[in-house]
Amino acid sequence: MKPKSEVLLRKLTRREFRERMRARELKACIIPIAAIEQHLEHLAMEHDWRSVVHIATAVAEELRPTVLVAEGLMAGISEHHMKHPGTLSLSPGVFLSALSELVDSVARAGFENILVLNGHGGNTVPCRAVWDQFLRRHQRNLHFLPYWEVLTDADARELLKCGHRIPTDLPGHAQEFETSIGLAAFPENVRQDMWTDQSDKTPSEATAGQGTIFLERIIERVTCYIREMIEGKRMAEVPPFHP
Repeated sequence: MKPKSEVLLRKLTRREFRERMRARELKACIIPIAAIEQHLEHLAMEHDWRSVVHIATAVAEELRPTVLVAEGLMAGISEHHMKHPGTLSLSPGVFLSALSELVDSVARAGFENILVLNGHGGNTVPCRAVWDQFLRRHQRNLHFLPYWEVLTDADARELLKCGHRIPTDLPGHAQEFETSIGLAAFPENVRQDMWTDQSDKTPSEATAGQGTIFLERIIERVTCYIREMIEGKRMAEVPPFHP
């Protein structure tokens, strides 16, 4: 791959980044966030992070060379999973502070369009609770999007066998939906021999074909989302300051 078409910020040299920004080639940045936490007995703890980076990278490739992915924060807000050793968790304050600094970094680098693409449910409520403050501080076309929110009830009913409730079954946690994505995108992270060694049997219904369809739809719709940001059709309104 030629450096000019690279989609991961971390792989660019400072000159390559500078030249692409000066040429006005770069139009948007995706900041993936997720978690490193337990995913029942059968999925690797990196599942949320691996999934959201997979999606973000595929979207950037669809929009190459205008979008970069800035991976800077693997762990998320996972206190509710700390019963299971190995989970990594940041307190909400620390997590939100780090995320704000990452947004500030890419804003200062010159990006006007910034999408924080979320891959972990535990990050959602804390982020949305402060997003108006983020918008006031950063003054950018800044969006927060959990990737599964581009899917619909119709998608769930068509593709899931074990339940169609949103968000209980889609995305759920390490159940049919997430397991299907693992089987499709990184099957080495799915321990199929452990499916029977846990009370929740729904992961055994997941298939790679299912996951492929889910990923295709997610990537297509997130691509559309960020393309609309770049074209000025999807703008985040900065809340007013008090007089």
